[in-house]
Amino acid sequence: MLREFNAFLLKNNILALALAVVIGTALAAVIGSLVVDIVMPPIGLLLGGVDFESLFIDLSGKGHPTLAAAKEAGAPTLRYGKFVNTVIIFIIVAFVVFLIAKSFVKEAPVAPTRECQFCGETILAVASRCPRCTSELVQS
Repeated sequence: MLREFNAFLLKNNILALALAVVIGTALAAVIGSLVVDIVMPPIGLLLGGVDFESLFIDLSGKGHPTLAAAKEAGAPTLRYGKFVNTVIIFIIVAFVVFLIAKSFVKEAPVAPTRECQFCGETILAVASRCPRCTSELVQS
């Protein structure tokens, strides 16, 4: 039973999928920290000392001075600064995943082609008969 389960895991690449999920989760945490702790502070500084995490709109209308004060009062807020950070994290994670996928996916080599001398169809260079007009081809 244990051998069958092991064969099932290996045959269906479930172990690889589980490892990919674990690594992806860790990668997302690292990139999240990169954005929040390293990328956004200089951008906030360039924009006049803005801390994106603390940007919010107070929906209660009471004008709470900080996000912490609004949370403590239980006021409803739109935390658009946190949303901006999350969007930037998503973009960076998507780009990193794109780079990883691109490094693993190799493009198939393009087979040499030529034109059929009878119908002009593009065919494989090694073809002896045209698949469109079925003419026998002269090898060049």
